[in-house]
Amino acid sequence: MATFASVICLPILLCLLVGDLKGVKPTSSYLIGLGSYDMTGPAADVNMMGYANIDQTASGVHFRLRARAFIVAQPQGKRVAFVNLDAGMASQLVTIKVLERLKTRYGDLYTEKNVAISGIHTHAGPAGYLQYVVYLVTSLGFVRQSFDAIVDGIEQTIIQAHNNLRPGSLFVNKGELLDASVNRSPSAYINNPAAERSKYVYDVDKDMTLLKFVDDEWGMVGSFNWFATHGTSMSRTNGLISGDNKGAAARFTEDWFDQNSKGSLSSDNAEANEVPRRVSNMIPAVEDSYHDLQELAASHVGSGRSTTKFMSNARRVRGARSQGDRPRFVSAFCQTNCGDVSPNVLGAFCIDTGLPCDFNHSTCGGKNELCYGRGPGYPDEFESTRIIGERQFRKAVELLNLDSEQLNGMIDYRHTYVNFSNLEVAIPKQGGGTTIVKTCPAALGFGFAAGTTDGPGAFNFKQGDNQGNPFWRLVRNLLKTPSKEQVDCHEPKPVLLDTGEMKEPYDWAPSILPIQILRIGQLIILSVPGEFTTMAGRRLRDAVKSILLSGVSNEFGGNVHVVIAGLTNTYSQYVATFEEYEIQRYEGASTLFGPHTLSGYIQEFGKLAEALVQGTSVEPGPPPPDMLQKQISLLPPVVFDTTPIGVKFGDVSSDIPQNSTFKKGDKVTAVFWSACPRNDLMTEGTFALIEILKGNNTWESAYDDDDFCLRFIWSRPAKLSPQSHATLEWRIPETAASGVYRITHFGAAKGVLGSIEHFTGSSRAFAVA
Repeated sequence: MATFASVICLPILLCLLVGDLKGVKPTSSYLIGLGSYDMTGPAADVNMMGYANIDQTASGVHFRLRARAFIVAQPQGKRVAFVNLDAGMASQLVTIKVLERLKTRYGDLYTEKNVAISGIHTHAGPAGYLQYVVYLVTSLGFVRQSFDAIVDGIEQTIIQAHNNLRPGSLFVNKGELLDASVNRSPSAYINNPAAERSKYVYDVDKDMTLLKFVDDEWGMVGSFNWFATHGTSMSRTNGLISGDNKGAAARFTEDWFDQNSKGSLSSDNAEANEVPRRVSNMIPAVEDSYHDLQELAASHVGSGRSTTKFMSNARRVRGARSQGDRPRFVSAFCQTNCGDVSPNVLGAFCIDTGLPCDFNHSTCGGKNELCYGRGPGYPDEFESTRIIGERQFRKAVELLNLDSEQLNGMIDYRHTYVNFSNLEVAIPKQGGGTTIVKTCPAALGFGFAAGTTDGPGAFNFKQGDNQGNPFWRLVRNLLKTPSKEQVDCHEPKPVLLDTGEMKEPYDWAPSILPIQILRIGQLIILSVPGEFTTMAGRRLRDAVKSILLSGVSNEFGGNVHVVIAGLTNTYSQYVATFEEYEIQRYEGASTLFGPHTLSGYIQEFGKLAEALVQGTSVEPGPPPPDMLQKQISLLPPVVFDTTPIGVKFGDVSSDIPQNSTFKKGDKVTAVFWSACPRNDLMTEGTFALIEILKGNNTWESAYDDDDFCLRFIWSRPAKLSPQSHATLEWRIPETAASGVYRITHFGAAKGVLGSIEHFTGSSRAFAVA
């Protein structure tokens, strides 16, 4: 819940900000460009990435996934490109193929050195797009549709950002957000030195760092921010594609801007405190009586019919809106050191007793699968997603309005590949000097299989297990028995899966990782290929900042902002501190390269920071493998779709009752005969549409499947059935106009011979009073 002060102040802040959008523009120091593109992927049959739950497969859309990018360039100088994905994480294979496309299109303008691709860590996106076996087990191998949707989305958003490059300025701001995150592994965190913990008020990072983009002509055109909280508001049983809380926050911010940049907000507007809902400008207010609305609705009966793909795309709400020459506002909510940070802020409780879970092991009567974290909307995961998204949205708007610091100075970057499977790391010793230790080939501990309070594992695993058990050791040995050297290297982690040494049918885990620093004036972005815990991230930021501020030229003047961009360019799971690793909760057990992993990162990022300060180059390091040709996919294709005899695709199976009148806040549902969404991803289109009647016979788009209020749910009557249904649920927003509406479904069916037929169907019309 928002505080009383924030509720009172937010309308005033928003009003001031709208004024600022049209006010005096700062002097530009850079070229800036932003882009956004749909990368939703297959909405059926495909396992979701994040929870590693083989039963969690996509079955519809909560709201769409997007790739959002910014490019910042110095005129006649260097440039950087940062891409934020509504995806679980970046993928090495995706990065390789995107860079290949960019080289073909732009030559050496965008390379691995100056392009960062980062995931928000939603656990509700299609899996199958990474190249290492351990990340492909539950998705039945590689899923080409998932991969292509993400690669295409990244390429298109970078093209947009590149084409949008215009003179503009950048501003950075920071502020505390206190009610959107908690530490899910406090028993590991408190094993960090007391003196170190005493430097911080909280056991998670509560700061949001926001970058504001201001075009010389158009004013504010976008914002990217970094805040640590996991994308696990949606549970491990959810089947709807969703950007989770960060994707929701991005939608809310972009919709808020679209509404308020038109001058519709004033300080006495009661709706200023509401999360924005998109409503087309074309929709008229209807003042007819309820009876007249019902009579008008009764004259429109739904049906299914063949159509064209162009129709379904053209009628999408966002695509139907024109802003003239003005660049579309882009807002991204990026991920940072979220390793031990949960959005389930009410805490973790046992589902059988309702009591808090065991503190050290997150178990209930010894069973990890009974311990679940609760979000603020418990037991409604959609409501928890909305609330945590709204809290991030509100903080972002606040930071956009407050006085902020303008970035100036050079753009620069450093990038290298490091083999973390056998890296020598110099560790300072007490009293001076150093000792040399090594990282290890990748391995996962028993605590990994226990999962977390955001998504528990199964069987008899538990977090904090530094022993393992004989039965699972036997199962492990059937796959790969770790060598004594590997066991000793990872101590005190008991090795469950020796992934770094498992090579059949190809590599199970990465060993060569990209690390990267981007500089935009006094802002430093550390691109890390994993999930750093809170304290691990603090140590890395502090180490890099110390090097930057101790440079001979001291060009930062003592002022530098360092942010970690988590899950960037590839994925290598977790990075815990040495002390957290000893506890072997999920984060420590998932730290792939042994107890000195964090020290290795600090050492190698230190080298990049020193090169950045000194203006020297770095060795590129060994390139990672491209294993696209080795990928195996066991996901069955769509064979064909059918409907019952006498029924057309798009026909209504369960319609809205006749003469229905609904109120704001009600849920309206219609069920259609449909086909598998994998036949056409409807990229930049929609599977679901809410239309409002204009006049007596013209339907205008109002809401689509990229809206938080409209859900597209797909199902089969039986697992292998060629028949399927699409259930469209609309929760009528308080801001919806009164009038006559209908629910429309778009889809594509695959015939017996493989041809694709697009279709549409509409429900019976109904009144909203």
